[in-house]
Amino acid sequence: MPDKMPDRGYRGASDPVTRAWAWIGVNLVDHGLIRMGWTNHFEVAPGVWRANQPSPARLVWLQRQGFRSILNLRGAGLHPSYLFERDACERLGLHLENFKMSAKKLPAPDRLIALEALLRDLPRPLLIHCKSGADRTGLVAAIHLLTIEGRPLDEARRQLSWKYMHRSTGPTGVLDHLLTSYDREGAARGLAFGDWVAQGYDPARITADWRAIGMGRRQART
Repeated sequence: MPDKMPDRGYRGASDPVTRAWAWIGVNLVDHGLIRMGWTNHFEVAPGVWRANQPSPARLVWLQRQGFRSILNLRGAGLHPSYLFERDACERLGLHLENFKMSAKKLPAPDRLIALEALLRDLPRPLLIHCKSGADRTGLVAAIHLLTIEGRPLDEARRQLSWKYMHRSTGPTGVLDHLLTSYDREGAARGLAFGDWVAQGYDPARITADWRAIGMGRRQART
């Protein structure tokens, strides 16, 4: 399901009718009803947590738990989930950082460099989220463990797993292949993740390699 939900005339708290329609859209189109009972909320490292899209009520709970910042990987926009999140963060005094990523396309090198800087600088406790907290959030959690915590690659890879509803098959498997490529091209040479990104990370080449592997597997099954 894409993140680009229609605005449907949302105009904030000053217009209760359009706000009500937007809230219906969040719950029925953006899977908000599912997230009422499933938050995908887990600790990544001390002071850093991962989850799916938080509702305003959950943002209240997070603020009461002492959270100071939210990293939204869906990016800013007119979709109601973001607008409710933005309004709640402003009201609660939570720092909201918007950093748009894709679950099916690899980020450019400069985006990964900017992401590492963000992960270093955002106030703790920090919540990282996308829509479901599975794919984009899993990759960023893995990168946090590699770059900020200095954890082993095998541990970081576990952030992309079925535990968090991530699928390594299908289009989102390209995220796993990013880490596999780092293992082969960077970690094997003793390069830190950030150094590999600066020196040899090529998202187009890695994507093409991943597609070729998938095509080979399909041909082997026929």
